[in-house]
Amino acid sequence: MEQIMIKPIGIIHTPYTDISDMPIQPIAAEGITGYIELEPEYVEGLRDLDGFSHITLLYHFHKIKDYQLKVIPFMDTQERGIFSTKAPKRPNAIGMSTVKLTGIQGNLIYIEQVDMLDGTPLIDIKPFYPRYDNRENVTIGWLEKNKDMPLEKLRADERFR
Repeated sequence: MEQIMIKPIGIIHTPYTDISDMPIQPIAAEGITGYIELEPEYVEGLRDLDGFSHITLLYHFHKIKDYQLKVIPFMDTQERGIFSTKAPKRPNAIGMSTVKLTGIQGNLIYIEQVDMLDGTPLIDIKPFYPRYDNRENVTIGWLEKNKDMPLEKLRADERFR
């Protein structure tokens, strides 16, 4: 298979320098702010983004050194296949988070609900559009037993170093 090369378009800055005690999802990071420093060559691409309340970020888990095909995810005690989880130790170490967009000034994009490490390389930005991005009548596999778990209280630990 052909190798794919991806060049980061910016860097995500957050208060988190270590994975310990980080929120495990953006919804659990209410009030936690950060910003994206977009490479100047991409600033024109921000046109019209300021009208959106939320954006979806694709980024590289830059501190992940290897991958695991089976993991014990944060919301479970049983080993699961990596592709049935959102765990970071993935073959391509790509993360995705939908965050609140709070402002844009030049090449700086201000965001809230950050759940990534400081210095995370940004791969892409997409506007969040509920009609396309939400689904009804879905099944959630093994997560069904944890669907009411309070994410706000869950924090990352050492398992994905």
